[in-house]
Amino acid sequence: MPRRHIRVSGTPAAPLRAALTALRAELDIPEDFPPEVLAEAERSARNPVLPADDATADIPLFTIDPPTSTDLDQAMHLSRQGTGYRVRYAIADVAAFVRPGGAVDAEAHRRVTTLYFPDTRVPLHPPVLSEGAASLLPGQDRPAALWTIDLDAEGRTVAVDVRRALVRSRVRYDYATAQRRIDDGTAEEPLALLAEIGRLRERQEVERGGISLNVPEQEIVPRDHAYELAYRAPLPADGWNAQISLLTGMAAADLMLANGTGVLRTLPAAPDGAVARLRRTAEALHVDWPHHVSYAALIRSLDPRDPRHAAFLQECTTLLRGAGYTVFRDGTLPDITTHSAVAAPYTHCTAPLRRLADRYATELCLAAVAGEALPDWVPAALDALPGEMTEGTRRAGAVERACVDIVEAALLKDRVGEVFEGVVVDIEDRRPDTGTVQVESPAVIGRIEGAGEGMLGRRLRVRLTQADPAARRVRFAPA
Repeated sequence: MPRRHIRVSGTPAAPLRAALTALRAELDIPEDFPPEVLAEAERSARNPVLPADDATADIPLFTIDPPTSTDLDQAMHLSRQGTGYRVRYAIADVAAFVRPGGAVDAEAHRRVTTLYFPDTRVPLHPPVLSEGAASLLPGQDRPAALWTIDLDAEGRTVAVDVRRALVRSRVRYDYATAQRRIDDGTAEEPLALLAEIGRLRERQEVERGGISLNVPEQEIVPRDHAYELAYRAPLPADGWNAQISLLTGMAAADLMLANGTGVLRTLPAAPDGAVARLRRTAEALHVDWPHHVSYAALIRSLDPRDPRHAAFLQECTTLLRGAGYTVFRDGTLPDITTHSAVAAPYTHCTAPLRRLADRYATELCLAAVAGEALPDWVPAALDALPGEMTEGTRRAGAVERACVDIVEAALLKDRVGEVFEGVVVDIEDRRPDTGTVQVESPAVIGRIEGAGEGMLGRRLRVRLTQADPAARRVRFAPA
């Protein structure tokens, strides 16, 4: 999943979209699947390995996704259970379609993740699977890993189960529709409970010291031969939906730790330097961050509908760059088992259509609950998985940073020579006269040259000297 969500509109021939097309060519992004991969995927789509359990009649699942999404990894059903709640969460069973060692498997290990560009996405699996036969589309019977997580009245986990089952989603919501039905009281109980359970889980997150970044979507739109930047603030339903995914990822991590074998998503605490840089960014964007206020408390106070807060939340994603994947075996637990933003053990398991590691996490959890041995293909791949995921995450991060650079350059390309207000948020160790400046409005970051020593953290006026989408370059100098 991308940390920053950027969308661009306009014709394919527009300079911005041309720069994005050139970026994909430069980074050798494999947009097309080899013929043998497509052929195997077509065969698998027609003949999946189906589970023995059939839950299609018993559990009326629903999905919540962006309106244009067709690669639907998750579907849920929420109900009351005594004084607490029961969460049924179905995750697409990719292993039902992917033959270990086959062409689709090999291509997935080569791609590792779905890559997101402002104008398109490059999928992990062929669309016949990821947007068709494996996707939890409404009205379709699908193989899934079906989680059952029971919660008490405060939203704390009290019991967990996961098993393979055939499922059927009944309704597909987008976030706006789900939010509207919850707000106006027309939502049926399974959807209405999303708000109730989501709020309880958000309180649990606060208690354990976790942080969820409600990062707005950025959209750059052409207007009068120039570009403007707009933000779409996430709805409360976005956050409640994310809490169900977090709940499942935490439950999966606990199962693995109890069983002694697994793959965790870990993140150490952010270094002081990264937080200090973020404080300077807050200063540049006029985001009030008193020194006695913690990072977590500040994040919860921000309003993503405020453009300054929205821009700051975008920059907060930089604190997630130290996250990694940690494999452990045979009861020997790793030194770090937690994800600092989640403030608990956590693993990626809810997006197997879009992320390679999730397929393995699902198998680890299924085996742990059933008390069975893992399929041979899982332990055989575990040791290499962190390296593959690190490389895939690095590539996704490079794509994300390059896309941000292109979008910011496009936003400023007709304003070279203008003067802006900004703050120097970083200085290069080897060149103290060169660093990074955060501009207040529009909220962009660029390289500044000739800043002079002692400028770190200083507010100053800067002149835009270069904005080139094709070169992905924005440059400033002191005005």
